Amino acid sequence: MDGSIIDRRALLRMGAGACAGLILLRHQSASAAPFASRRIAVTTRGAGRDVILIAGLASGPSLWSGMMAKLPGYRWHLVHVRGFAGLAADANASGPLVQPLADEIARYIKAAGLVRPAVVGHSMGGTLAMMLGLKGAAGRIMVVDMLPEGAAMVGGTARGMGYLANQLSQYFTGTKAGRAYLAQIVADSPGAKGSDPDVIANALRDLANVDLGPQLGRIAVPMEVVYAVGADAAQSAQIARNFRSAYAAKKDLKLTPIGPSGHVIMADQPARFSAVVKRFLSS
Repeated sequence: MDGSIIDRRALLRMGAGACAGLILLRHQSASAAPFASRRIAVTTRGAGRDVILIAGLASGPSLWSGMMAKLPGYRWHLVHVRGFAGLAADANASGPLVQPLADEIARYIKAAGLVRPAVVGHSMGGTLAMMLGLKGAAGRIMVVDMLPEGAAMVGGTARGMGYLANQLSQYFTGTKAGRAYLAQIVADSPGAKGSDPDVIANALRDLANVDLGPQLGRIAVPMEVVYAVGADAAQSAQIARNFRSAYAAKKDLKLTPIGPSGHVIMADQPARFSAVVKRFLSS
């Protein structure tokens, strides 16, 4: 059977139904357009069950490289937010960011023909993973070191921190001193190199106004939250209580501490983190 003519004897062996399916598949392959977006870029690696990976604030897909190397047998869909880690900001340069990103990732899932894939998100990516769960676009969710109320990660609330975040966003993007300060933060952080200060400021503003806690009960799929703890036992116990309380509305939630670790668990505890993800995806 060559690339343009289907052998008649092969068709007879396959039967009419299989023939129709083959012709439809060939037509779909020929007409399928690549996914294009002004907010995200998505690349795929590997083969197997589909898993969406979403990095956190200012980070790119390289965040997941070590983990992917340890876990063959999956097709990884790596979401890269435009404006982070070397990509031009494009549509993310101004205006709302977090909700449009969730909408765009959901559009990618549909365009790629994925059926409720597993979604793993770190930090801001965890917020986006929960938003995909609320949309019914995910089959299972892992949130890595993120609370459902974005402001709570820095000890505040959406109501109290939202106003402050709006003011900080205006300072970072609307003043020379603010832009210089944020640019220095980006320059000093290896994971943020090449990130656009405007996009970071927009993300911080949106995250400080997000509170998904009251909606968690609507997420019907399995969900696991992996969070970082330090070496201090009392402090780790308090972190555990904070996460239990924040996620109380989600039934059958699995909470998994990993430590000692900072916020970027996959870098601080790569072997343990990869083992937890492997178990999560195999469940």
